[in-house]
Amino acid sequence: MTHTAAMPVEVRQPAPSRRPRRHRAKRPPLLVVIGLCVTVVAAAGYTAWTFLAPEDRGAPLVITEPGELVADQTIERPIEVAADNVTIRAVVLNAGGSAALRIRDGVRGTVIEDTEIRCTTRDTDGIVPGGYTALRVSTYGCREPYAQTPEAPAVIADSRHDGQPYGAEAAPPTAGPTPSGPGGAGFLGAAPSASPSPSASRSAGSGAVTLPSSWPNERNTGVPAGTRLTNSGSLELKKDGQVVSGLNINGCVDVRAKNVTIRKSKINCNRSTYSIRTYDTTVNLVVEDVEINGGGQNSAAVCCGNYTLRRVNIHNVIDGPRLGSRVTIVDSWIHDLARASGSHNDALQTTGASNIVVRHNRLDTYRASTGDPFNACLMVGSTTGPQVSNLTFEDNYCNGGNYSINIRDDTNASNVVFRRNVFGRDFRYGVVARHNHPGVTWESSNVYLDNKQPVVTD
Repeated sequence: MTHTAAMPVEVRQPAPSRRPRRHRAKRPPLLVVIGLCVTVVAAAGYTAWTFLAPEDRGAPLVITEPGELVADQTIERPIEVAADNVTIRAVVLNAGGSAALRIRDGVRGTVIEDTEIRCTTRDTDGIVPGGYTALRVSTYGCREPYAQTPEAPAVIADSRHDGQPYGAEAAPPTAGPTPSGPGGAGFLGAAPSASPSPSASRSAGSGAVTLPSSWPNERNTGVPAGTRLTNSGSLELKKDGQVVSGLNINGCVDVRAKNVTIRKSKINCNRSTYSIRTYDTTVNLVVEDVEINGGGQNSAAVCCGNYTLRRVNIHNVIDGPRLGSRVTIVDSWIHDLARASGSHNDALQTTGASNIVVRHNRLDTYRASTGDPFNACLMVGSTTGPQVSNLTFEDNYCNGGNYSINIRDDTNASNVVFRRNVFGRDFRYGVVARHNHPGVTWESSNVYLDNKQPVVTD
């Protein structure tokens, strides 16, 4: 409320001169009244950036509440994430300074998804310094769009910078026909210049060979027949040694503890991130005899490290499991991926990790009904970590992909081994891109399923 000073009463003085009459106080300018109103509105929890003084617009918005969701708004100043498990979704961020979005040291679990970041000065970085997940993020005009460190690597998927795919997607081969089907270009790197092999013809594959029943399938993966399931919602597992069994989970699972086991259960999760999410506090998660249905929404079935999958049936996801460090996947079936706008679907993908074992799995990335090979059975790169090391890929069946095994051309690899795998012929260009890449061993025991001949003979 604005008060007006009362008119003083004139007082005569005995002195020879009079004190001059005081005048009525002026009303505050309209701008001051507006400023007071904005202060009240902001205190009530609303945001009115346009009324902030210019020097206040550069002050960061600091998020301090763990698990907070910031969504569906435009923000005109930098953001600092100072709490764990913050999600930033469907935000347009316009900011200058040193960084548009900063993750403070020690903060974990930040997810940025379906968000646009516009750096307003040339010296502004996009997201720094690391330890976050970026899904379908677009950055513009940023000096370093997606920063990370070896101590705090980032997961960056289906994201772009200045309108171009960031570090991951690239153009199809420069020689040979351009893909016309829905598979698109290879995620995590361009395919090498090559013409499609005659063996890549669709008539050579398309289910012409029947797999032996010993391979993972609907009968020997997922929930065992006859298991009775109890309905459940989403789970957050925080107790070391906890065992979850016999549940029909209509939701998603976050694991934050050591030695957790999930078995004989079905997970129906339609969030845009992961059906099962692990954290820095997760150690030795075991998932066995489980079915994961990603509702056509999961960017990845499981992410990102410190887990083992046994006899898991994974389907209806954009990508299968992300291969972070200390991951083992055995006797599992990944199939019927979900095509989304602009997606580059992989059954398995690593973007920089160590100590990975993928053994005796069935990786079906080819969809016969539409002739869609998707992107890859396995995509290998080191875009979010310093190196891919100690990865063993053996005794698997793989069918489909632009290249069934696609090794990015700038991958920093060490002790990456492929042996005794068998391949179908429903790929677009070939079985493997860059089989002789430094740090990669491709053995002659990798053969075609139909004739048992080596895939690579040089």
